Amino acid sequence: MRLAILLAAAFLAAPAMAQDTGIQALTVTTRGDVQTWSVSLQILAIMTVLTLLPAGLMMLTAFTRIVIVLAILRQAIGLMQAPSSQIIIGLALFLTLFIMAPVFDRIKDEAVLPYLNEQIEIDQAFTRAQAPLRTFMLAQTRESDIEMFVKIAGVTDLETPDDLPMSVLVPAFITSELKTAFQIGFLIYVPFLVIDLVVASVLMAMGMMMLSPMMISLPFKIMLFVLVDGWTLIMGTLASSFYV
Repeated sequence: MRLAILLAAAFLAAPAMAQDTGIQALTVTTRGDVQTWSVSLQILAIMTVLTLLPAGLMMLTAFTRIVIVLAILRQAIGLMQAPSSQIIIGLALFLTLFIMAPVFDRIKDEAVLPYLNEQIEIDQAFTRAQAPLRTFMLAQTRESDIEMFVKIAGVTDLETPDDLPMSVLVPAFITSELKTAFQIGFLIYVPFLVIDLVVASVLMAMGMMMLSPMMISLPFKIMLFVLVDGWTLIMGTLASSFYV
């Protein structure tokens, strides 16, 4: 996490940071002329940050909870390919950006902009950038999960939540997010399971045991989901669950 922030800050730094600074990447000799191609340090920083973004997005934001709930919803309805995995990931990504917008705005205002304006050093920028993210993660993490990882790590000198190291907070946050996601998924799954049970019982009573209950229950589940405005309920519930 710290490496990603440091590299991002290096990329966003003012152009005055040695425009000619670069790393020699390729030398081409053509009829006696020698041309040297170099890679800018900022480009290297961008490439490195891009490799770390997926892990940071999944582990440090609301993405994990959202994508798991949407996947369980698709399974509960019984539609294996609709919406597709790409659509689910896209929905989870943009809903994550919506939920995390206040956190990102605080990071920009309190850490990135002062650093770009040369008002603070990189260590101060890192500390300030970490604070909003830490506040968000602590608000979503169960105390029992924090206590478990604190005990495993053997950390004893903790007076306030701000003293909790990120190496302990991140796994505790992920564990809490997985628990919350499966709890929400269970509540979503139950109504659709009831429809499956009712349809299966009716078919068995009619002696139509060879007919798959899924073929009959699927239209009813889709109709129920549409009538209750399911997508609005799911998206609203997921978004509000982070700020209750």
